[in-house]
Amino acid sequence: MKRGSDWQPLELKGIKTSSLRKRKSKVEVDCFASPLRPASPFKGFLHSLPRILAAEDFKEVVSRIVAAVRGDKMVLLGMGAHPIKVGLSPIIIDLMKRGIIKGLALNGAGIVHDVEIAMAGMTSEDVEEGLGTGAFGAANETAEFINGALKDGHKEGWGLGEAIGRALQKEEGLPYREMSICAAASQLGIPLTVHVAIGTDVVHIHPSTDGSIIGELTYRDFRLFAALVASLKGGVYINVGSAVIMPEIFLKALSAARNLGYRVEDFITLNMDFIQHYRPTQNVVRRPTAKGGKGYALTGHHEIMFPLLAAAVIEGLEDKV
Repeated sequence: MKRGSDWQPLELKGIKTSSLRKRKSKVEVDCFASPLRPASPFKGFLHSLPRILAAEDFKEVVSRIVAAVRGDKMVLLGMGAHPIKVGLSPIIIDLMKRGIIKGLALNGAGIVHDVEIAMAGMTSEDVEEGLGTGAFGAANETAEFINGALKDGHKEGWGLGEAIGRALQKEEGLPYREMSICAAASQLGIPLTVHVAIGTDVVHIHPSTDGSIIGELTYRDFRLFAALVASLKGGVYINVGSAVIMPEIFLKALSAARNLGYRVEDFITLNMDFIQHYRPTQNVVRRPTAKGGKGYALTGHHEIMFPLLAAAVIEGLEDKV
């Protein structure tokens, strides 16, 4: 092995060159963005996006969702609580009313924030402030409503999502009921499931909590969610803002459906988050579509990206076939 000054720079005079015009390139000017003219409609904005990387993925996702809706295929939304906390409930409810979203799945925190919005028009407490004194998660009304709804649902044989939705529909004096995703799902007859990991939600510290009821109702919802996943052929599964619970639930539900003989194929998956985590990348984007279909990841803030996606889909559905 040479040492130190024994090494000499490579002589580059003998490099073989080729023509730029004959070389295969991944980016062409035909794919470039175009400036948006003042007062252009939203469709003009969409057309102005470049057909490169995430912008091209965005357009493909919109096209596939539009095709799924027109073909009466399942569009299933799985989500954490952050879409509610950043104000997306009206957008999601509108998509439900339009028949675009045909099924929903939330984690346990999702119903906490949804119920608080319906009851008081506010949610998302200051964790650091309350944790020091033990006041974090101690709101009485939230726990009493949710735990009471689950006990009623247990008697009726409902799943967790149905129990919360029915309770929100029945309860009098909820000033912001129209902002509740669970209430809207119940009113519209759209299946909504809730997937709880006991100990992760603030209501679980309250004396009114019955862990056995939570376990039974959320298990019913897992089986219902599996049925929704079994219908995904030709459809769309969207994961928004859940890095662990919903990706894991989705993977098991998909495996169960396929094990039972359902041909869940030729569908797309989409993960939307402000950073891309391991589990959603593997359990939503890659593994489920490995033998047919395609997975996408769109990275950005929910409060910007999801309204853009919703508007683009609505715009696409307005176009004549």
